[in-house]
Amino acid sequence: MPQKTVVIGMSGGVDSSVAALLLREQGYRVIGLFMRNWEESDENGACTAEEDFEDVKRVSDLLGIPYYTVNFSKEYMERVFSYFLAEYRAGRTPNPDVLCNREIKFGPFKKYAEDLGADFIATGHYCGISHENGVHRLLKAADQNKDQTYFLNQLSQKQLENVLFPLSDLKKEDVRRIAEEHGLSTAKKKDSTGICFIGERNFRKFLQEYLPAQPGKILTLDGEEVGGHLGLMYYTLGQRRGLDLGGRRGEEGRWFVVKKDLEHNVLYVSHGDETPLYSRGCLVSGFNFIPYPPEESEFTCRAKFRYRQEEQGVKVAKIDNKSLKITFDEPQRAVTEGQYAVLYDERQCLGGGVIEETW
Repeated sequence: MPQKTVVIGMSGGVDSSVAALLLREQGYRVIGLFMRNWEESDENGACTAEEDFEDVKRVSDLLGIPYYTVNFSKEYMERVFSYFLAEYRAGRTPNPDVLCNREIKFGPFKKYAEDLGADFIATGHYCGISHENGVHRLLKAADQNKDQTYFLNQLSQKQLENVLFPLSDLKKEDVRRIAEEHGLSTAKKKDSTGICFIGERNFRKFLQEYLPAQPGKILTLDGEEVGGHLGLMYYTLGQRRGLDLGGRRGEEGRWFVVKKDLEHNVLYVSHGDETPLYSRGCLVSGFNFIPYPPEESEFTCRAKFRYRQEEQGVKVAKIDNKSLKITFDEPQRAVTEGQYAVLYDERQCLGGGVIEETW
């Protein structure tokens, strides 16, 4: 039986390095593929892509696998970054990592890998997958603290076809241990926490390069003016830091963002009382069901409204196959327009969609 070829997306981090190692040990012919999706250097003038590619080369050479680089900067700008800016311009808080997976990693990347002769593609995501009778299900990772199915909620059946996730049964500490045992240069490399492919930088300064800031008033919900904001795009629902309102009402309680009024360019805040942050449900659009929409018009399951959140009990009513009304079992804090509501059952991610409004 001929050896199967896997093309793995290698970022220069420890996760994709170990994923490549595991695939090679499982007997696959492994090819590393490094994506360049952002052309600029970071705010310190360093081109982080160059540093990451050096790590890809070091790991690939040690493993004895070929590696290539491909540039999807144009596709990233058109399919991901333009949406990212449009959402901020509309006063919402987008999640570019979700779109990056759908539009780049499992889009042009997958096609490029197939053109290289891949039987499978793989990534270093912490999640699992099952392929049964032509149906592809996205499964939770063994390490619930690292599970990344949230970021893959928009993938189609075609995109999940012939995909492998080698880290599905491993915990982060296991991955670092394996990397150290095999002498991988990325074993102790810090995890990336910045915007997908753009990296870590001063967010306000970065955003200001693309969207002109429009300073305005900060008001309480009863209309009292308590300060000024630098531009609505810089603030998120529930945010406490960076408001510069300390000391206005003593030390008891804290100020936090409760609402943004784009029409009047007003940022609304509350002091101490978090009640305005809580909602009982949300409307969701562009819902992508994995593997396909359920027949029932109403059902119960679990949900996340941000990546690090624990799953919450919800009741779901289908408006149509792309739009849902989700009612929370318990009121939820700071459910934010533009973010994703992602549904789960015991083992698998059922898909996700964009939060349009809350009540």
